Amino acid sequence: MSRVDRAPRRRLDPDQRRAAILAAAEVAFRDQPYEQVALAEVARAAGGSEALLYRYFPTKGELYAALVRRTIAEIHTRQQDALTALPDGVPVRDRVRALVVVVLDMVAAHPQAFAASMLASHRDPEPAAAVRREARRADVDRLRDLLASSTTRRHVFALEGWFGLLDAACLHWAGLGCPADDREPLIAAALGALEGALGDWAA
Repeated sequence: MSRVDRAPRRRLDPDQRRAAILAAAEVAFRDQPYEQVALAEVARAAGGSEALLYRYFPTKGELYAALVRRTIAEIHTRQQDALTALPDGVPVRDRVRALVVVVLDMVAAHPQAFAASMLASHRDPEPAAAVRREARRADVDRLRDLLASSTTRRHVFALEGWFGLLDAACLHWAGLGCPADDREPLIAAALGALEGALGDWAA
């Protein structure tokens, strides 16, 4: 007599399996601290075995890094779409505003997940930390290109520091529950801080 599995695994192609694992991991890391997430539970929620999960993500750190990379890629895609949708000749301030609005939309959609990720970022496993460093470098470079910023030391410090301010402001907003009335003040503060740090919007 052939054996019948109590919980047969779903037959998925590699892309579907990877997506299922990431979806299960997203829930797990959202609801628990990184250290408490068990890959066996993630695999079970994804409808597969732990051994199968390891074929796609050899370590928990690499699985978490894949989630961080996916979130950052989504933000960057939405930001590029927002910039593309703007008419020609829009002032640079409005272009930066469009980037900030995308970030706020993402934070408002998942405030608890954003806050948990930011608060725990100093404890990120190295694969995830490397993804964040690479993304921040890309963010700074893109903002520099957008502003046609110079390479003076003032502008270097302005661009490097501004993203930290935006992160902190978004974290505070998320902690308040992302009240809609605070959205415009946050945007104004972020834009004003960048303009003040640069000295002017013009490079």
